[in-house]
Amino acid sequence: MDRRIQKAIALVGKSPRRALPLSELASSLNLSVSRLRLLFKAATGLSLTQYLKLLRMQEAKSLLETTFLNVKQIAARIGIKDVSHFVRDFKKAYGMSPKQYREWYHSASRPAGRIRNARIG
Repeated sequence: MDRRIQKAIALVGKSPRRALPLSELASSLNLSVSRLRLLFKAATGLSLTQYLKLLRMQEAKSLLETTFLNVKQIAARIGIKDVSHFVRDFKKAYGMSPKQYREWYHSASRPAGRIRNARIG
């Protein structure tokens, strides 16, 4: 993988809560925005927006598993202002709402394989 894309992934992954402006990210890598988009998609199969959403959904899933924060607090913590947008994205990614996921995760008799891997896009 191109070292610039590795650096982009590291920079985006460092703080997925805060969306780094694409122009700023491209500039820090000495790339144009269009070239960054092209290289990133070729290397990862995802656009930068999809990749950021994936990171945020993974973080939300982790917060649902390990905290008692409510859905609104989790959305805010991962950098999504609109709770309904967050719920819709989470359900699209994992096949159930955040509330359903938390209930499923914490149930003593959760069936294996019910949760799917995140799907973004």
